[in-house]
Amino acid sequence: MNIIPADESKFFIWFFDHYTKWALKRRFKHLWVKQSYQPGNNAKTVYFLNHNLWWDGLIPLYLNQKIFHQNARALMEDKQMQQYTFFSKIGAFSINLEDPKASVASLRYALKSMQRKRASLFIYPEGEITPASEKEPEFKQGLAWLYQKTEEVDFVPIAIYSHNLRSSKPELYLSIGQLVDHDKQLSKSNLTDLFKQDLHKILTETRSVAGFSDEGFSKQF
Repeated sequence: MNIIPADESKFFIWFFDHYTKWALKRRFKHLWVKQSYQPGNNAKTVYFLNHNLWWDGLIPLYLNQKIFHQNARALMEDKQMQQYTFFSKIGAFSINLEDPKASVASLRYALKSMQRKRASLFIYPEGEITPASEKEPEFKQGLAWLYQKTEEVDFVPIAIYSHNLRSSKPELYLSIGQLVDHDKQLSKSNLTDLFKQDLHKILTETRSVAGFSDEGFSKQF
C-alpha cells in the first residue's frame, strides 16, 4: 500500500486546533503540562511519546499550536488513517507496520519532511495503542533509524499520563522532557533501549507526582 502523505490544510489545522481545545476540556477535568524543552527559533525536533490513549492522535496538534509553534507532522498507523482520513489535513502521514519495506518508505518520507524549516515530527515508537503500564515500553526501531540519519535535530521525549485519583473525570498530564544526546554510532537496538529508558524515566516521574503534589506541572485548565 502506498503512503498516505501529509496534506496540510490551514483551515483544517485551525478547525481542529479549536476542536481539540474544546474536546480536551470536555473530556478531562484538568490538563497539566511540565516543560523542560522549548525549541529555538530555527530548531528542528523529533518528539517521541508513549501511546496509551485514543487522544494521542490530537495531542501533537495541541502541543504544537499551544507551545512549540513548529512545522509539525506526525507518523500514524495506516489503519487509523484510513479510518480517520482528516488526520492527513493536520499533518499526519501513514506507516504500515506490517510491511518492513513500506515502513522504511514512510521513514524516508519522515526524513524528507525534516528538511523543511522549523520542522518537527511526532512519533509513537510503540507503533500502536498499548495498555498503560509501569513497565518500560516496547519500541519499534524506526526512531533509532531516524536518529542515525538526521543531523542537527533535537530528539525529545514526551510522557502522556491520565488518572482518576481525585475525580470520576480523568486528569491529563503531558511531561515534555529535555533533549536527549546519545552516541549515533551505537546499534539501532542499543539506541532503542536508551530511548525506551528516556521515556520510561519521565513517565515514572510523572506517575510519582500526578494527583498528589503535581510538582513541576502547571495547570492549563
